[in-house]
Amino acid sequence: MNHYLVRKNIFRMLSFFSVLLLLFLPAVPSSAVSASFDNAAFPSPGNVLAETPADGSSSSASGSSASENTAAGTESSSSGDDTAGAGTGFHVDAPCAIVMEASTGTVLYEQDADLQKPPASVTKVMTLLLIFEALDAGQISLTDTVTTSEHAASMGGSQVFLEAGESQTVETMIKCIAVASGNDACVAMAEYIAGSEDAFVAKMNERAAALGMTNTHFVNCCGLDADGHYTSARDIAIMSRELTINHPEIFDYTTIWMENITHVTTRGSSEFGLTNTNKLIRQYEGATGLKTGSTSKAGFCLSATATRNDISLIAVVMGCDSSKARIAASASLLDYGFSVCRIFTDNNPPALPAVPVRGGTAEEITCRYERNFSHVATSDLDESKIEKKLVMDDTVKAPVKEGQKIGTLDYYYDGTKLGSVAVLSGETVPKAHYTDYFQRLVLAL
Repeated sequence: MNHYLVRKNIFRMLSFFSVLLLLFLPAVPSSAVSASFDNAAFPSPGNVLAETPADGSSSSASGSSASENTAAGTESSSSGDDTAGAGTGFHVDAPCAIVMEASTGTVLYEQDADLQKPPASVTKVMTLLLIFEALDAGQISLTDTVTTSEHAASMGGSQVFLEAGESQTVETMIKCIAVASGNDACVAMAEYIAGSEDAFVAKMNERAAALGMTNTHFVNCCGLDADGHYTSARDIAIMSRELTINHPEIFDYTTIWMENITHVTTRGSSEFGLTNTNKLIRQYEGATGLKTGSTSKAGFCLSATATRNDISLIAVVMGCDSSKARIAASASLLDYGFSVCRIFTDNNPPALPAVPVRGGTAEEITCRYERNFSHVATSDLDESKIEKKLVMDDTVKAPVKEGQKIGTLDYYYDGTKLGSVAVLSGETVPKAHYTDYFQRLVLAL
């Protein structure tokens, strides 16, 4: 009986303390629950070289340095309650983040996206934008030879070890920047385009202002830490969109995983291997680029692009604690973005009538749509509310070439224009001459 009483009292004491434990045990904060990806989800490729920080410092950034204020000492943050994605329960483990649908520029989620922070080598997105704009303008060509100056060769941090006097083509320099994040290649290209790095940086700031990047100021073209050199996650997304939408050929370079270049100097020639600093392109389905960056002051940053099912997204994170953290945060942003985007495609556009032609060998022509209309929707879309308006040119005069635009089919939703698709001529109609009119008259008799 005594043993029974002892066991009973012990049971009561355990029950009493269990109740106390449940009453006073603090709840796990919701902020501790965030999207994460383990090593199994993202296997690390063998022999992958981590990006060297742009300032040449240790590749490990402490949490405090990753969240430092900018050298300018100013911050402009957006309210958490008013930002895109607020109230969805989604949270990304990064100090500053944004995900944008590329074709429309619609922001799907943001988190302190206007906070001014050092971007490290993500700066090179603007450098690449100016390079591709110079190519489009005919100012330079991919086959041009660029000679490395003493100043360019002296750049520390991430580099491809160009020597003073060494020459490479513009295309090779683009690879060195987009793949291996070469600071020396950036400065060499800046000097080639603008005459000096300072003059090129002035162009970078002019372009940033034109794009509405209100929280950006560049001091150099490669992202080395410097007083007054800062941007924001939103501004990075803006310049990334400008680069990728208007110059999609950038993806030919940002998707390169490994490639060799040849150094040719007075000492002879030697092979040098470029390895992509953006591991996301091997670890995330649909990843297409774009640019990594890390310094002791900036932490680990990434502007990531990906396309799935004709939907293209841009995800930006700044100030992450590690390379692995920026990859996980970027993948989380992209997953969220793809989950809330939908594509409306009109597979049954209205039939097109024949169009009258004035002054041609034929009195009318057939026409066709350039393509089926598609629209990326970032919210629920009631297709029954979509209106279509066919707008044709008032007068179509010969000569008319096949494929010539002669109208549009415009799409509206609740009075807002979603976009349009071109209506093209389906045939060529030459201009009529007197003999054609005479023949037409005879046939009419």
